[in-house]
Amino acid sequence: MTLNLYDTMARAKRPFVPHDPKRVTMYVCGPTVYNYAHIGNARPVVAFDVLFRLLRHTYGADAVIYAANVTDVDDKINKKAAEEGVDISVITDRYLDIYNADMSVLGALRPTHQPRATQTMDAIIAMIGRLMNNKAAYAAEGHVLFNTQSYADYGKLSGHPMEDMIAGARVDVAPYKQHPADFVLWKPSKENEPVWESPWGPGRPGWHIECSAMIEQSLGLPIDIHGGGIDLLFPHHENEMAQGLCAGHDHGGAAEYARYWMHNGFLNMGAEKMSKSVGNVALVHQLIEQAPGEALRWALLVGQYRAPLDWTDDLIEQSKKALDRLYGALRRSSEVKAQATGPSVAFLEALEDDLNTPAAMAELFAMATALETARGEDRAYAKGELLASANLMGFLFADPEYWFQAGVSDELREKVDGLIADRVAARAAKDWAAADRIRGELTALNIEVMDNPTGATWRIKEQA
Repeated sequence: MTLNLYDTMARAKRPFVPHDPKRVTMYVCGPTVYNYAHIGNARPVVAFDVLFRLLRHTYGADAVIYAANVTDVDDKINKKAAEEGVDISVITDRYLDIYNADMSVLGALRPTHQPRATQTMDAIIAMIGRLMNNKAAYAAEGHVLFNTQSYADYGKLSGHPMEDMIAGARVDVAPYKQHPADFVLWKPSKENEPVWESPWGPGRPGWHIECSAMIEQSLGLPIDIHGGGIDLLFPHHENEMAQGLCAGHDHGGAAEYARYWMHNGFLNMGAEKMSKSVGNVALVHQLIEQAPGEALRWALLVGQYRAPLDWTDDLIEQSKKALDRLYGALRRSSEVKAQATGPSVAFLEALEDDLNTPAAMAELFAMATALETARGEDRAYAKGELLASANLMGFLFADPEYWFQAGVSDELREKVDGLIADRVAARAAKDWAAADRIRGELTALNIEVMDNPTGATWRIKEQA
């Protein structure tokens, strides 16, 4: 089996061949931490988490290095800090902690590295210096700008002519630019904004240079995989690659930046892309109070990562029911000890086909059916295969009984457990009238009781 990934640069799927199989590197553009993340922000996190898990399975956990950056200096951060009258670190530390906690609830593994722009400033300034030395950047009126005309392949990644990119990006055609597409590497800070000293005067970096410097410092060039949302393809990733290649390690220019470029599709709320600026957002922090994180993860993966995905309440409900089916199979085989085995071949083939998560989910359902229809020793193997496959994708780590009781308050849980105990005692005493009365009380509480030879288990009933 071979992992095939769709490479944006090649406009095609390609077999994945890392630069060094003993050191596989991946970088994904991370959050700008000034507010709560919305579920659209979580889509690349979850999609590339699946790839991270698959790479670790293939090459070994210690062989895969995954960096996801944190933008912690930005106009929105500055505005928030000014409104609260605090240093920007107060804002960024607060929302980074919340972001990491929310992504953890969605089942995302923590990246190997989580570099922050403010902690990479020396590397940023050094990279700008190399670009200046290589005549790929120039200083003008307190700014340093990248000279897009110095890079012959500018536009190769996004695949658009320069004229289209300028129009599409609505670039700021400032009088000090040598070309309208040139972009800022360093700029003067405004009054009361964070400021750092540099050879070109006090100021702060532009957005694009931060990622290039963090990649170089965290992973080194070339990296194997560069991921992010399709909205970052231009100008961010186009600019990032251009400056990264022109800076080079030896001032002579690097030959390769990223071996594979991967981009996930938009997550839409209604007919529009989910966006804080539009206001049509569903915040992860609120969603995880309304639905299990595992169900939200499932919902984010029901579509292939490159395709757009419509986010609806029905999608969340259907995702819960899908997991009910899988956890139900595990609960009905609770007496079976899973055999230690790996993911199924068909499941791996689905994931290795450019992360075809819908096909992989179909294989999980097939394995659940196999578990329930198997006999004898085959059940142990079927259960082990289902768990190994689902775990690789970030699912079925919970105890099945806990899954079916998730969201129940401690008060209700205590009351239900008491009624269940009373009912078991009534049945043991053959007091069928009391047992039926208690079952009626449980039904009124929307509780379904499942009797078994050793007692009884329970769950919240499905809503009609």
